[in-house]
Amino acid sequence: MEANEKKLAAALAAVSAYIQTEEEAILTPPPERPAPRRFDQGNLWALAGRQGMMQMRNLMQMKTFNRLR
Repeated sequence: MEANEKKLAAALAAVSAYIQTEEEAILTPPPERPAPRRFDQGNLWALAGRQGMMQMRNLMQMKTFNRLR
């Protein structure tokens, strides 16, 4: 019988610890997120790079669609 009592005690301790950690997780506030960057504070090099990629993609699409006609 002692083995069953030890197993029961271990199971109850595990459930108790689980419930306690869940309660602590509910009570703790979520971490703060950093404020999103605005474009007026953005990197001009990145903006120029994105614009260049969009222009190249546009030229490639125009070339592709002109061949289909």
